[in-house]
Amino acid sequence: MKFLTKTKLLTSALLLTASMASFAGALEVQKEITVNASPATTWKMIGDFNHLDVWHPVVVASELTQGSSDTVRVLTLGNGAAITEKLLAHNDNSYSYEITESPLPVSGYVSEISVFATEDGKSVVRWTSSFDAKEGFADEEAVNTITGVYDAGLMSLQKHFQ
Repeated sequence: MKFLTKTKLLTSALLLTASMASFAGALEVQKEITVNASPATTWKMIGDFNHLDVWHPVVVASELTQGSSDTVRVLTLGNGAAITEKLLAHNDNSYSYEITESPLPVSGYVSEISVFATEDGKSVVRWTSSFDAKEGFADEEAVNTITGVYDAGLMSLQKHFQ
């Protein structure tokens, strides 16, 4: 009887762990870049949830809507595609958001962008995410797509502050 109880307990623990892992997203991307500006100046550029179109070269427009319990932005890309994102949290040096609708090959996408000071007064911008590949897409394609999005945005920021 003890064996069955331990087996059930172990099976339950494994299932809970697996479900938590899938909730968080099995794939991750983390990119960061140092820019030649103070954290305050850098945050002025990227800290507004509705200003991704100001510094990301692929985003041509951002439209913000605020409901009673959520803030949502709809990004228009240069090719006409749209991405809808919901703000999850926002503070003085970071914000997190999730993609709710998108043509990108990802699902369950949750991301955070943050700014940190370096010892010499510059800024490190870190962009991280976890997600799964959308059904019908390979993990590698999903990771490469998000990596490309991050690289384009971070390189644009770095050039802006040269």
